[in-house]
Amino acid sequence: MKQNSTVKEQSLNLQPNVRAAAAAETVEALDERVLAALHSASEKKALEPVLLDLREIASFTDYFVIVSGANERQVQAISDEVYESLKKLGHTAPRVEGYKTAEWILLDYGDFVVHVFEQKARKFYDLERLWRESKRVELPAEFNAGSGSS
Repeated sequence: MKQNSTVKEQSLNLQPNVRAAAAAETVEALDERVLAALHSASEKKALEPVLLDLREIASFTDYFVIVSGANERQVQAISDEVYESLKKLGHTAPRVEGYKTAEWILLDYGDFVVHVFEQKARKFYDLERLWRESKRVELPAEFNAGSGSS
């Protein structure tokens, strides 16, 4: 009986590690541009990063990268960093909208779209709720630099 409980405890302890490995594989399988956008946003302390996989429910894009900034300046800084890092990789956004007002900046790369919101605008537009049928890709802690944990 004691042997069974030990095996059960060990299998319970392994479950989170298995889930973490699966999530890491999912993130590693992402396009380098999506990862670069997430890293760039993180470098500028973007808040609450979310990656939505829209491939099964939308035909116009594959992913939404959604992040927030605390104010207009930070929203523009995040947008600038994402734009410049992807430009260095040889990819420019054919469409950028909302930069001047910096309430909601959209960088459209075709197969993925980066949304950089000011916090109040993000709550108001609530893309996560509007696209709730999408799959949410679990992101590792490294992308949550601006979440106040450091």
